[in-house]
Order: sequence, then structure tokens, then C-alpha cells
Amino acid sequence: MTANNEAHSPCILLVDNGSHRAESTLNLRRVAAALADETGEVVHPVSLLHSTKVDPTELDGEPAQIFEPFIKTQHREHGTNSFLVVPLFFGHSAAIYEYLPQRVSELKSDWPDLEVRIAPCLVDLDDPTDTGVAAILAAIVREKIAEKSLDRPAVTLVDHGTPRIAVNRVRNFLAGQLRDQLGELASMVTASSMERREGPEYDFNEPLLERLLGSEGFDRDVVLAMLFISPGRHAGPGGDIARICEAAEKRHPGLRTHMSDLFATHPGAIELLARRLRQGLQSDPIVGEIAPPAAVSEP
Repeated sequence: MTANNEAHSPCILLVDNGSHRAESTLNLRRVAAALADETGEVVHPVSLLHSTKVDPTELDGEPAQIFEPFIKTQHREHGTNSFLVVPLFFGHSAAIYEYLPQRVSELKSDWPDLEVRIAPCLVDLDDPTDTGVAAILAAIVREKIAEKSLDRPAVTLVDHGTPRIAVNRVRNFLAGQLRDQLGELASMVTASSMERREGPEYDFNEPLLERLLGSEGFDRDVVLAMLFISPGRHAGPGGDIARICEAAEKRHPGLRTHMSDLFATHPGAIELLARRLRQGLQSDPIVGEIAPPAAVSEP
């Protein structure tokens, strides 16, 4: 592997939001190892927050790492001042593009040599020809259709739901691309969210999955294209989405739901992350919050 302590070579971190669930950290480690194999770089699996609360005995005895203590340890033990964050995020999350730059700005007051670069997230809203994520989602849906021998099922691209319209745009942007990718294999493709906040200002999260399932066109075989990277209390076995599907099938006897595999299980995800890593190496260090991408029209 290429050593990351060479002059001007940043320490590379694959960063997720963090979770209290061990399976999320284990998945982050798996993806980081695969990304290291793909790029020949040393890639450290690091969460922004939360993951240090996971009992290390659930993590093969190795405690999870979170961003701020990790980079301070790298500086103290190896003299490292330069870091590249590769976001394991689909879109413009406040955690990675607001919280992280704020923390870096505060750290620089006592650490003026600190440089942090942030690679692009997985989805580029400014480039409608960038179909990397949608192509992977389509491949995973095709696998599920073939596995279950489904005849033109309805498909919903389901995400968690968000209070930020910039993140919601990613869901809708990908749903349009997924519709194009699947073509006649799906009877229809519609975006949905697992949950939302109350109030009309959050209506952009509609339709909710629980309301979509059983509605016209979604009352028979439905494939859920899961816009989730890692398993956990939402997307994992027995998680929130599985419970929503189970309840909907009880209400609608003709409904049969089929959850796709998660995004990071597909090898194309590693190839896409490798491209983002290389883009990040060419970027400038962050100096403040990163502006959100331009708005895109709804599909």
C-alpha cells in the first residue's frame, strides 16, 4: 500500500455519521478495507460521532474511532497535519458539510497547521450525467426481481426522511435516474421516506412509505430500493422499515414487499468511492461551511 505519511500525502478517513449499533461500525470497516484494496491507500474507518458508545466486545475487541480524537492521536503520534475525509454519505448532509467544517475551524485555533479536505459525496446533483449511484441501485433491484421472479413490480426508492430539503433532493434525483435505469422492468418507480417531522414545511418528504404501500399500483409486488448504506435499527433485519412492511402487508392482503440489499454490498460502491477519493486528493482544504449543490428539478 502507498504510505500516507509521505510529504503532502494526507491521512485518509472513510467517514460515516456513526451509530450505536455494532453492525454499522463493522460495515464501515468492511467498506474501508475494500476501498484500501481498490486504491492502494491506507484508509481508516472513522465515524463523526456516537460509535464509541458501542461495546468493543461487539467489534471484535477493537473500539470504534470517531473523528476528533482520531485526528488528534494521528497528530500526536505521527505528526500528521493533513487529512482527507471521504464521506460515506449519499448527499449533502449537514453532519459532513456543516458540523465537520465547524469543528475543523475551532480546532485550527490551536492547531494552525491542520488541513482537512473533504471528497465529494456519492451523488453529484450538479451533474445529471453522473449516474453512478443510480446504476448500482438499479443493479441491486434487478437482482431482487430475478431472485423472486417478479413480473414488472412497483419500485420505491426509500430513504430515512430528512428535515433538510438539500438532502431530500438527492432522493428525488436518484428516483428519476432509477426510473430511467429500470425501464420496463418496473411498472412504476416512486420515491418515499421512512419518516418525517410534523408540519407543512416538511411535506417534501412525502409520500411516507407506510402510506405508499397498499396505494394504487403499490398493492401487489413492491421492491424497496433501499437508500441506506449500512444496516442498523432502520434498514437492518427486524428494523423499522421491515416493521412498516409487515404492518402494511397485514392491512393489504395482496401486497408483497421485497427489500433490496443495501448499497454498500455492491462492488460498484467501492469503485465509486475510489473515484471520490481521487477527486478529494485534488481538492483544496476546507476553510468554512461548504455550500449545498444547486437545486435540481423534481423528476
